[in-house]
Amino acid sequence: LALPSTGLPAGKTVLAMEAAGFAHPGQPPVFSDIDFAMTGPERVALTGGNGTGKTTFLALAGGATAPTAGTVHRPARSVMLDQGVAILDPAATILDNFRRLNPEAGINHAHAMLARFLFRNTDALKPVAVLSGGEMLRAGLACVLGGGQPPSLLILDEPTNHLDLASIAAVETALGDFDGALLVASHDEDFLEAIGVERRLVFPLSGPC
Repeated sequence: LALPSTGLPAGKTVLAMEAAGFAHPGQPPVFSDIDFAMTGPERVALTGGNGTGKTTFLALAGGATAPTAGTVHRPARSVMLDQGVAILDPAATILDNFRRLNPEAGINHAHAMLARFLFRNTDALKPVAVLSGGEMLRAGLACVLGGGQPPSLLILDEPTNHLDLASIAAVETALGDFDGALLVASHDEDFLEAIGVERRLVFPLSGPC
């Protein structure tokens, strides 16, 4: 079952940072003076050690955090799936979350897309609250990528954490079929190769991106 297309034209800017920086109050900057741009359907990985600013960078890219210096432009629709997959309502089922986030989707399409992410038959009726971390990521990806208009830019924070091999394969296949831009933080070199990453930002950042 093919994923719906984002309709993202090649070369369209999906994210641009100009002299961007972020610092917590009273703390040294996490990073500063960052100039960075992504165009569709580019795939960029953030790599480097823990605590070096990758999650902060993703939060700026997705709009969850505002820069304390410079500007961040988001000319295309983006969605960020953090490690907690906060877009999902834990009190609702996977199917109900899919239909809430994709109100135009019929029940058959919803079930078909959820099955593509390994939630077959009654598995789609599980409450999100009982899912493992890996299942929540798969559910979030199904809801984001399986609707009528997926985002032009998908932002992922350590997506393979807590995933078993079958789940990683399902995520790799889905991202391989996704025709939008992808910004992902990950330590998993095999995963980054499998999803076709074209450029890397190595943290901590220094110099132009």
